[in-house]
Parts: sequence; C-alpha cells; structure tokens
Amino acid sequence: MNGNESGDAGRVIAGRYRLLGQLGRGGMGVVWRARDEVLGREVAVKEVRAPAGLDAAEVERMYRRLEREAWAAARVSHRGVVTVYDVASEEGRPWIVMELVRGLSLAEVLEGEGPMNPQRAAHIGEQVLAALRSAHGAGVLHRDVKPANVLVANDGRVVLSDFGIARLEGSAALTMTGEVVGSPEFLAPERALGNEPGPESDLWSLGVMLYAAVEGVSPFRKDTPLSTLQAVVDAELPPPRRAGPLEPVLEGLLRKDPAERLSAAEAARMLRIVGAGGAVRDPGGPGVGGGGGRADGRRAGGIRGRGRDPGRATGRPRRCRCRCRCRYRHPRRKPGAAPAGPRGRC
Repeated sequence: MNGNESGDAGRVIAGRYRLLGQLGRGGMGVVWRARDEVLGREVAVKEVRAPAGLDAAEVERMYRRLEREAWAAARVSHRGVVTVYDVASEEGRPWIVMELVRGLSLAEVLEGEGPMNPQRAAHIGEQVLAALRSAHGAGVLHRDVKPANVLVANDGRVVLSDFGIARLEGSAALTMTGEVVGSPEFLAPERALGNEPGPESDLWSLGVMLYAAVEGVSPFRKDTPLSTLQAVVDAELPPPRRAGPLEPVLEGLLRKDPAERLSAAEAARMLRIVGAGGAVRDPGGPGVGGGGGRADGRRAGGIRGRGRDPGRATGRPRRCRCRCRCRYRHPRRKPGAAPAGPRGRC
C-alpha cells in the first residue's frame, strides 16, 4: 500500500517507527520524519513509492535498489555521510531508517539564496569530497552526487545522503545493459556512454555540482534528457563567470577523460585553499602537483596527455577519437556494448 501525504501521518512502521510528517520526496521515494518508539528518538525513514504501471518484477527491482542504499551507506562510517540505523519491512516493502539531519538540502539553499560565492562553495565541496573519499575507501560509489543529495545541517555539517543508486565495487549491477541510472545533467561522460563507472565519475558529478553552486545553472543542462547527455559527452565546458579562484578546480574535475581529472587528494587540497580564501594555480593536468586522475591519489597509467588542452604546446588542436577537431579526448565505450546515451560524435 502506498500512503498519501496526510493519511500516513501517525502510521507505525514495523511496530516501531511512527511517521510524523514528510520531509521531502524524489522520483522513487518519500522521506518521512518519524519517531523511534523503542529508543525514543526522532529519525528519518525513507519509503519507496513504485510508479504506476510497473510490473511485479520491476517493483521488486526497485525494492532491491532501496535495500542496496542501506547496505551501501551502512558500510561507510563518516560524519559527512548519513548514518543508517535499520532496514524495516512493512507489507513486504523495505523502509530505510536513518539519522535525522536537521537543515536544508543544498538545492534548497541555492533556490532560496541564489548562487553562492566561491569560498563558501569550496568549503561545502571539501566536506562532500571528504565523504566521497570515505565511501570510495569502503568500495562504494555514490553515482548521484547533486545538490538535492547534499544536506547543509543546522549544526554546520555538510552531509551526503541518498545512496539509493549507489554501486558497490565488485558487486553485480542492478541495471540492465544500456540503462542510465542517475541525474543526466550530473552524469559523467563515461557513464553516459555506458562505460564502467569509477570513483572519478563521482568526482565529475562533484564538479558539476560546484559549477551549479557558483554559476546558478549546471553546465550541460539542455531541454531534454537526451540532449543533456549529448552535451555531457560532446560539449565543451562553458567558461564560468563567477567561479573566480574556484575555476581551476572546476576545470580539473570536469575533464571528459576520467584518467585526466584531478585526483581526490589534489581536489581536496585545492578546495581547502579556496575555502580558506586563498587562490590556486591550474595544476596543468593529471600527474602535476598530486593529480593523476585517480580518485585514490595514484597516478593513472597509459595516458600521455598532461594538460587541459594537449594541443596547446604545438598550437594545434588534438584530434579526438571520433576524428573531429575538438580539444578533448572522448571516453572510450565498453567494447561490444551499445552506448547508453549519445554516441560521442562531435
């Protein structure tokens, strides 16, 4: 039974969690403020709501994804990641019981206050990156980093939430071949092309989120999901106008080739400096100043390009893999697999 906004208030889930009121809703679920009647504390409870028209197998698949959120998040112990307390079952459906974070989402902050200054954005980005590094260290990819999934708590914490489409490294995928899971405008190019994601994919999404925080709009948003995916894969990064000292970080995180992105360690260093009011230099590409494109801080192998425009040294634009004249390298598609989004032609 899917509840309604007013009728479910007061309902007790699994004989323990009394629903008090809605906190928010997304494409696949509703988050409730609730009271744990056993421990006498308030918690957040996430309920899945299957869209109309899904068959039983599709609904079950959604339930598995919700359970996966709890499994993934429970593996991460960090003050910047929402703590999962329990996975309750009610009428055959899972309900995730989590820490209640009092505050606003970054999306709500941006909607209410407009674009933020680079120093504040860098401070938030540094905390989100710390949470991501903890998750990556536990083998967990978030795969949907965006303002709606970042909570700015009243106590000053910045907390990463909603691991609902998280991916555990080494586990079986829950998506069908070619399906894109995530928000298109925050999706990394390699994921739009159907390639295997890695920690670098979360770093790209962090870069898009920070760009949106200072510019007021995400860099690749278009009128339709398909045209947005096309822009993610093919379009050059629109030059930021308000980023100031944050611009080198944005450019470093938003390189099309994941092996050429800033490492997590280098991005953290740069965000810390900008957040403290300082300025950073463009590291000049991976492998310089601790970069290397790998989210674990190690140098990536097999990539010779070292600058954000590898043709700059010769004065000639480097030809990309699809034989156009753009100045970046397209991510490679998974051999033998159809791309999940646009085909990468420029």
